[in-house]
Amino acid sequence: MEASIIVTYRCNFKCYMCKIWKYPTSVEEEFKPELLDRLPELDFCNITGGEPFLRDDISEIVGILKQKSRRIVISTNGYFTERIIEVVKNNKDIGIRISIEGLPKINDRLRGVRDSFDHGLRTLLNLKKMGLKDIGFGITVSDRNAEDMLELYDLARFLGVEFATAAVHNGYYFHSYNNKIRDRQKVIDSFKKLIFELLKSKRPKDWFRAYFNYGLINYIRGKKRLLPCEAGTENFFMDPWGEIRPCNAMEDKFWFESMGNLKEKKFNEIWNSKKAEEIREEVKNCPKNCWMIGTAAPVMKKYIKIPLKWVIDAKFLKKIKVEDL
Repeated sequence: MEASIIVTYRCNFKCYMCKIWKYPTSVEEEFKPELLDRLPELDFCNITGGEPFLRDDISEIVGILKQKSRRIVISTNGYFTERIIEVVKNNKDIGIRISIEGLPKINDRLRGVRDSFDHGLRTLLNLKKMGLKDIGFGITVSDRNAEDMLELYDLARFLGVEFATAAVHNGYYFHSYNNKIRDRQKVIDSFKKLIFELLKSKRPKDWFRAYFNYGLINYIRGKKRLLPCEAGTENFFMDPWGEIRPCNAMEDKFWFESMGNLKEKKFNEIWNSKKAEEIREEVKNCPKNCWMIGTAAPVMKKYIKIPLKWVIDAKFLKKIKVEDL
């Protein structure tokens, strides 16, 4: 099972595609680290926000989750370099992903903070110097920054760090419901170029990332997901109040539910409840067809034969041509 733990809705950035910063949680209402002791054993855990490093007790949160999860990755804007380094000093077995939305000019404009690219890159370089293995940065792609994606990928490859992608989505988590890609073809063409580069890589991990990015093209075109969504079955999200939710893209106009609150019930009681089963049925009928790593990665692993066949056809048998995607 995989989980995303949203530790805060406080954020020091003002990103164009996410309005979390307009609806921050207060320190007093955010869950206490000891609540995490009630979570089950996990294969993977993403610590996210808001900005996780705004929590003064982030080291304690990491310490507890390390006892619960085989692998941990913290998603951050990378602004608080010294705080991040302080946490990593004693936790070199965790991962860090820094959000960078483009080259300096575009990144700073889209993230609403001057010199944010510099802060993110400086943090990344310091982590690299410290010897942290599981590091990289990621971009949320729209027609505002698609043309910078290949340059960022080249930078990641040059630095020897990971490169993650997403496409703009709407949902309660982002407090945004009007994100829209207007020039779809420009974005799709950029993803095709990235897929071509990923398939040339010698790393199998990159080949499957090519498949994930193909799924983003599919999403941008408004088509049905490549794989079924099993949010709330293979993964869950926990918010700063302790609510256990299936995903982060629910919308009131479709449905918006919680399986239960970890402050009030044990995890197994929540996970095996009638309410949880009802939500899983709603997931099956969800019309959104989102394709985000939190819900796509678990089913890519579960139904590995499907992405594996795509990789073989695209990379080795040449049955799939990138330009025809």
